[in-house]
Amino acid sequence: RMDQALLLVRNELPAQGLRLAAVSGACYQCLYEFLVFVPPSNRSLRKPGTAAVMVDTQHPLTLLLNGSVGDRELCKIQYHFGEFGNYSLVVKTLSTSTKTVSCDLVINEGPINSYLPILFAFLVYMGILAILIVGRLFMKIDPVRNWVYKKLNPRETDRLINSELGSPNTTDSVSSDPTPRLWSTASRQRLRSLDTFRGLSLIIMVFVNYGGGKYWFFKHESWNGKLHFPSALFSRFVFIMGTSISLSLSSMLRWGSSKRKVLGKILWRSFLLILLGIIVVNPNYCLGPLSWDNLRIPGVLQRLGFTYLVVAALELLFTRAGTESGTLEMPCPALQDILPYWPQWIFILMLEVIWLCLTFLLPVPGCPRGYLGPGGIGDFGNYPNCTGGAAGYIDRLLLGEKRIYQHPSSSVIYQTTMPYDPEGILGTINTIFMAFLGLQAGKIILFYKDQHKQIMSRFFIWSIVMGVISAILTKCSKEEGFIPINKNLWSISYVTTMSCFAFILLLLIYYLVDVKRLWLGAPFFYPGMNSILVYIGHEVFENYFPFKWKMQDSQSHAEHLTQNLTATTLWVIISYLLYKRRIFWKI
Repeated sequence: RMDQALLLVRNELPAQGLRLAAVSGACYQCLYEFLVFVPPSNRSLRKPGTAAVMVDTQHPLTLLLNGSVGDRELCKIQYHFGEFGNYSLVVKTLSTSTKTVSCDLVINEGPINSYLPILFAFLVYMGILAILIVGRLFMKIDPVRNWVYKKLNPRETDRLINSELGSPNTTDSVSSDPTPRLWSTASRQRLRSLDTFRGLSLIIMVFVNYGGGKYWFFKHESWNGKLHFPSALFSRFVFIMGTSISLSLSSMLRWGSSKRKVLGKILWRSFLLILLGIIVVNPNYCLGPLSWDNLRIPGVLQRLGFTYLVVAALELLFTRAGTESGTLEMPCPALQDILPYWPQWIFILMLEVIWLCLTFLLPVPGCPRGYLGPGGIGDFGNYPNCTGGAAGYIDRLLLGEKRIYQHPSSSVIYQTTMPYDPEGILGTINTIFMAFLGLQAGKIILFYKDQHKQIMSRFFIWSIVMGVISAILTKCSKEEGFIPINKNLWSISYVTTMSCFAFILLLLIYYLVDVKRLWLGAPFFYPGMNSILVYIGHEVFENYFPFKWKMQDSQSHAEHLTQNLTATTLWVIISYLLYKRRIFWKI
């Protein structure tokens, strides 16, 4: 099967059988998992004892061989097996006098290169990109452009003006610099970089949710540690939502909407997001009526809806006239995009204190205080039912075990049996913090209108600050820090690390798309304009043709990758066609 290799163990020891156990290199402080018992060799027939077992190829393994007599450790081998490889582990005695045992690993059949489909897909998409670039260059030639227009007679689609996520006008600018204006004084236009940022995160999220070609590095990390590709996607979506909140509320209030009316829209949008989220995460198309007893309550859209409610309401409650236009006098000009919002910052810091107190001080039955581990066979199996510590305990206590996610990512490597929801209650606090940092990026855009160097320098400074905080919290270590990076827990270090990268990514996209205009944001700009429709659509139609079909070889990365990339590309095409027809689904 995918991500597996065949290991044949040959026992040439006549007097004792062998017990083979293994532990994954990605499993921190884990117990060895028993794999197979190998019988002793038959001396009369001169036939070694043999046993075959499938071993994991996603991460390096440590193999431990113990003898059945006295359970003595005979040898320990660290090796990273290759996918679909065929290996033999030969155990024999080198010297009968010293009883020295040797363990030799032999490759019977080499593994395949499972990464070639990724290379091929990359070359295909680069070829398509090259064709589009060449076509765009040809379209700049007047005779060619006139001929194409004459043949096709296209109607150019005007940009939709969406007051929900408006951008600031140059008439409000605090700068008198007569440089070319980014925002039109005649209309409320959006920043293309924000939609591009949102669309990029969304499309990669769609690809990962569809399976990511069944490659292990397109799956979420089991618990602490390395920032796999998927670990950053949801956080970026939350971050850019916060940025959009800042620009959206500024636009609506500037154009005369009352705070009561805006609050009503915030409440309604939050309600719809939570309702849609509950519907989407509980599909029951062919299984009959859904039981309320096992209805999953947390989810991605639910967390987005609640986070939007808190951050938008907080911003609306404390916003003051003149803060964005720079008319308020600040004692420290370098902090003029922070100091006017000290009530919001105090509220967010209070939430973080609550998170810290609940995480490290709340008593959890059968678990040590402040436990942040995965449970299962982690921590040498001492706390098997403590998955997530206080975060998991609060969800199970308030929501019930059957109403949260039943198959957490830690169940594969750490063999956890307790349900745990990565979109649970306690982690929502830090999701609010992440969205608030995104809102801070929006404040920077509002304060330094048209001052591109100021905006980009502020993004860079915030990235450095968040990176330094992350380094302190984690001690630059995967497991040994004060608070490790953990997407399942949405730990503070995870938020600061993800926001560090988010500020840098937003800086780059802003520079390329809105400052230098070297890139229009295509193709990610189009799904970014219809993000809710694309996200819900890809969840609802996940198992329907043409997004999924029966494969000839379900153990082929190439077929899975082809299917997942096709489905993802279809959503990009759908969002492009909807954009051209001015169809936008807003909540």
